[in-house]
Amino acid sequence: MSRHGTAPGASAAIGAALYGLATRAARRLPRDMSLTSAATLATLHRTGPRRITDLAAVEGVTQPAMTALVRVMEESGLVERRGDASDRRVTLVCLTEAGASYVRTRHQAGVHAYERLIGELTGEEIEALVAALPALRHLAEVESQDREGPKR
Repeated sequence: MSRHGTAPGASAAIGAALYGLATRAARRLPRDMSLTSAATLATLHRTGPRRITDLAAVEGVTQPAMTALVRVMEESGLVERRGDASDRRVTLVCLTEAGASYVRTRHQAGVHAYERLIGELTGEEIEALVAALPALRHLAEVESQDREGPKR
């Protein structure tokens, strides 16, 4: 057993199952925009306004690529740029109501897709997932902190 009380290889098996589920889920999402655009909107929804350089780092793209992406999303009415009250030299990217609505709609579609899949499980399997909810939520928090860094 490891220091966390799990059998050797359990982390790899859990990781493989979660990765497989996440990649299949990503393929089921609407293709109305790129995954990077959707992820950027979701980041702004979770963390609030951010600098383009911060968004580029979080999403793993170059600053020029993020600038172009923000321009397209701005033209679509999903984001807007605003000055930072604490530093007039800084411009922040903010979600518009249309952008926030898009994130909520996409999130709800994902939830419904998983609800349909969970409906195919046995009662015991559903109970196991319910028991795992605290760990899954914590895992999401840890990943979010690692990926996004501190809020600005």
